[in-house]
Amino acid sequence: MSDLPLRSQLAVALGRTAAKMSRLAGKGDGSVIGGRIGLRLDPELLTRLAKDRKLVLVSATNGKTTTTRLITSAMTPLGEVATNAFGANMPTGHVSALASAPSAQYGVLECDEKYVPQVLRETGASLVALMNLSRDQMDRAAEIWQLAGKWRRALAEAPGTHVIANCDDPLVTWGASTASSVTWVAAGQHWREDSWCCPECGGPLDRQDGEENSDWACRQCHFRRPTPQWALHGDHVVDPHGRQIPLGGIQLPGRANRSNAAVALAVVAQFGVPPEQALPLLAQVKSVAGRYTTVEHQGRTLRLLLSKNPAGWLEAFDVLQPAPGPVALSVNAQGPDGRDTSWLWDVDYRILRGRPVFVSGERRIDLAARLEAADVQFTVVDDFEQAVMSVPPGHLDVIANYTAFQDIRTRYGRVV
Repeated sequence: MSDLPLRSQLAVALGRTAAKMSRLAGKGDGSVIGGRIGLRLDPELLTRLAKDRKLVLVSATNGKTTTTRLITSAMTPLGEVATNAFGANMPTGHVSALASAPSAQYGVLECDEKYVPQVLRETGASLVALMNLSRDQMDRAAEIWQLAGKWRRALAEAPGTHVIANCDDPLVTWGASTASSVTWVAAGQHWREDSWCCPECGGPLDRQDGEENSDWACRQCHFRRPTPQWALHGDHVVDPHGRQIPLGGIQLPGRANRSNAAVALAVVAQFGVPPEQALPLLAQVKSVAGRYTTVEHQGRTLRLLLSKNPAGWLEAFDVLQPAPGPVALSVNAQGPDGRDTSWLWDVDYRILRGRPVFVSGERRIDLAARLEAADVQFTVVDDFEQAVMSVPPGHLDVIANYTAFQDIRTRYGRVV
């Protein structure tokens, strides 16, 4: 940090002070305000802080926070790793993460899909991990084909950056295909409703059946799924040497987290961390910023699941307790969530039939209308506590979108 220009040092110091005051005031971890002040004082602060570091950018619509945590854990044998562990995934958060670990030679930064070109340009990241693209916050983010196009242009202009990309997602494949160096990972694509057409020519994509590692190809042009070097098969990963790596020790539940673990293994291998060394470190991750954690309250065990878009709800359904276990759903539509809740109609809620379902949140009526159309029985409650106390002591799965999830975390004891 001492080799930074005086103005940059001042920007870092004032940013840290602002972040500390934000934490003391109970306004969050301070990452955003600290980085915002730092960048206001020195617009090139991110570039200066990234200099001479080996950085990984992790981007996707779903799973980037979790995968960032997994990669960070698996890279600890290399030394200190700078990271934005709590999801501040825009340049302000990146500045705070790098400023808080000035001596770290490695960094793993979760990056909002929209900001990948800017952050790649400003940091010159060594590696970019790209996992999935699906509709999310359409009132804020661009159409996902446009995002993939921006990835293509950014990677074409970054010849020194290696890419780890999920070749089971056609949009990710298209977005990554201009990179000079790519490692393809068959990490699965469980939500396919946003990629039935070829991003290259617009023609139909033909797919093989199968949840994981399914082949695909355009019927009208050359665009097709690349041959993967890493592949997820059920509960194990096959590495480039054909070795089967069991994922049974991973504590994060569901197929989505097996996909995240496969990408993490491929990333850390690029830095010389072999799977046998990485796996025990991946297994140490039990929850991520409150996701998948459990909270005890009045004899009830609440398990918190974050779902922000149709693909995320699909993954949450995958890890529900067996029917007829109760489920509490909560949906808001504040700025961080996206104001438009029409995406609720893209989710197939029929899997909830036969369960006690409770609906809360600012947009509970929107969600109730969708459940009624899906012939799911439910109870609308004005306050989430009503839902909790309406079920007998035992397990309760909670699925909430972003601000509703944060409200619940705060109310029942903020958990990491």
